[in-house]
Amino acid sequence: MHIKNKTLLIVDDQTLMRAGLKSILTPDIEIVGEAVDGMEAIKAVIKYQPDIVLMDISMPNINGIEAMIEIKKQFQSVKVLMLTVNSTDEKIADSIKHGADGYLLKNATGEELLTAIKVVLSGKKYISPGVSDKVINFVGKEYTASLLTHKERQIVKLVSEGKKNKEIAHMLCISTKTVEKHRSNLMKKLDIHNAVDLTVYAMNNGIL
Repeated sequence: MHIKNKTLLIVDDQTLMRAGLKSILTPDIEIVGEAVDGMEAIKAVIKYQPDIVLMDISMPNINGIEAMIEIKKQFQSVKVLMLTVNSTDEKIADSIKHGADGYLLKNATGEELLTAIKVVLSGKKYISPGVSDKVINFVGKEYTASLLTHKERQIVKLVSEGKKNKEIAHMLCISTKTVEKHRSNLMKKLDIHNAVDLTVYAMNNGIL
């Protein structure tokens, strides 16, 4: 994915960190601004409306998570990639529960940083490989819950149980065409292409 036509806001209370990030990213993406805390971040997003915000979690005044929540309320299309030295389960869970599009550790390489930005801008979630498998699994389920509507979860469950479209339509009191539309939409959303993989997905994410 080419990101030269995308815009980014850097938010970190450390001057050297902002400078370092800017030097890494400048050739690949347009840096429209910088902020030193959550309050400045919110104001900067309102002013510049960037495609993505690279947000430190631990900052004075308003921290990164609080700023992200406010930004997401006002600008749902703005992606927020959290950047931190803290890899604890609690910090990651808080970020994910409140709408973060990704979580990257500060010891990441420049190459991984660019990869994370590209993944998030493509509409997918990014979690640093430095985060434990236990947390990644937890995060995956948190994202899954937010991705699917209640109706889509019902359809995933019934398809995974082997029900046909007509049966599902009758059980949910909707038309067969509506079932077909829901199935098509959720498979695109989850990047799943057949009922077998959908069943595996349902089992792995607590839907069955």
